[in-house]
Amino acid sequence: MSPRAACRLATLGFTQVYDYVPGKVDWLARNQPVEGTAADAPTIGRHLRQQVTTARPDEPISQVRARVARSAHRFALVTTVDGILLGRLRAAVLDDTDPARAVGEVMEAGPSTLRPHEPVAAIKDRLIDKRLTYAIVADPDGRLLGTVHPSDL
Repeated sequence: MSPRAACRLATLGFTQVYDYVPGKVDWLARNQPVEGTAADAPTIGRHLRQQVTTARPDEPISQVRARVARSAHRFALVTTVDGILLGRLRAAVLDDTDPARAVGEVMEAGPSTLRPHEPVAAIKDRLIDKRLTYAIVADPDGRLLGTVHPSDL
């Protein structure tokens, strides 16, 4: 809300009033809770799978390969310690790469991402049209939030 609106609410006695400078779209893109008439609009952020295998760029492929083998998915997402998405390791790379090589040497850098406030219907149609089994969802800072799958939408 604007600084003026926040000030007005405070003068009316509201005690938990904040001026969120980045704005409403940024708030929605971070998958934060919302209220109001559109609060129940179906968004992909409500269908996130957060149990995705992650890897660090300096890890050897062998360690990531073992984690992926135990997971429900055939890929890993490469992140920093703070969760910033750097890349993706597809099954073919995991299977065909020297196990001693570092993840950062063979990852697919900068995979496409979606924001959690995207509408379910449009994203489901896009994933089906492109024959994709999942999409990666990140916040505006590039922090991995999870994945979304057409079957969940």
